[in-house]
Amino acid sequence: MKFTSERNVLLKEISIAQEIISVKNAMSILSNVLLEVNEGFLTIKATDLKVAFETRIPVSNTTAGVTTVFCEKLLGILRSLPDREIEFDVREGKLFIRPVGTSIDFQLKSIPSDKFPEIRDGENLNWFQLAQADVLEMIGQTIFSVSDDETRYYMNGVFLERKGDNIAMVATDGRRLSYIEKAVSSTLPEFPGIIIPPKALGLIKKLASGQGTMAIAITEKQLFVQFDNQKISSNLIEGQFPNYSRVIPESQSFSIGLKKDAFQEALKRVSLLAEQKAKRIYITVSDGNLMVNTEESEMGMAKEEIPCEYQGPQTTMALNFVFLMDPLRVLAGDRITLEFTDPKKAMTLRTDPRKDYFHIVMPMQMD
Repeated sequence: MKFTSERNVLLKEISIAQEIISVKNAMSILSNVLLEVNEGFLTIKATDLKVAFETRIPVSNTTAGVTTVFCEKLLGILRSLPDREIEFDVREGKLFIRPVGTSIDFQLKSIPSDKFPEIRDGENLNWFQLAQADVLEMIGQTIFSVSDDETRYYMNGVFLERKGDNIAMVATDGRRLSYIEKAVSSTLPEFPGIIIPPKALGLIKKLASGQGTMAIAITEKQLFVQFDNQKISSNLIEGQFPNYSRVIPESQSFSIGLKKDAFQEALKRVSLLAEQKAKRIYITVSDGNLMVNTEESEMGMAKEEIPCEYQGPQTTMALNFVFLMDPLRVLAGDRITLEFTDPKKAMTLRTDPRKDYFHIVMPMQMD
């Protein structure tokens, strides 16, 4: 097997492959990246047996063949090399690496490709198309609300389901919930609700250009995604996702209108003196005024007032400031609304005017 590639082009793809690989033992085939040359293209594959990545880039001076090499060392070598064309040649169980026009010479041991795990490509499945921009927005609006509590593994991913001609993504850790729903122009096949691991979604978010469409296929246990020159597949999280609709209020009695940036900056400042384990801050709202403050402690206290649009009784709520800051980073527009009925019940964060997503935060104990 032989091929020549630009160093920077290959470096980008091998860096992604290394992120997939979870085993760092040079003796394990799961530490290796598969390299296959055929018809002027180099196919690169990596997997941790749960998530798999495949990409295809054009190369020159090729001789067809396939091998696998220790990905971490290949990445280190590529990072050390000058930015120029690099020649690769597999002989006698070794990958020879030589930048064109230099005296640099590396030899990297390889493992035969027949030991590499088989990666399904999703052929003969019922594929549907989504706009890349929509998929990236859906991931961005939900992924931070995934639970990291491994005892509730069914909440360790983002739930994806069909809702008529729409598709919805939901994530929750039991104390907050993020929801987004998008209309789909293509025909949606029937599929059960699935729970997608954050690792796969993070990879899609990193690699997708946001232009054009993304092809998706779903089986009972796997998700397949194709876009641009990338292919990603992932095992799904098994289990029953919580009945999230019970958490979503049908209506709420009061609404606070705010400038997003003013609220965000007030939270950043006041949270500096919040107790870092509980992360509790207090919000007190009255006609035309919202105050954010912390409890007085040995370190001190912080308080800031900002104008708001509100009509109702003076109300104080205790909230985790991180659960407010996370959605504020992804809420679009200049203005937001905080909707509530009772200081002991769920608060909903929305954009103003409303869009197709929202975030719910459960209050904390007042002390």
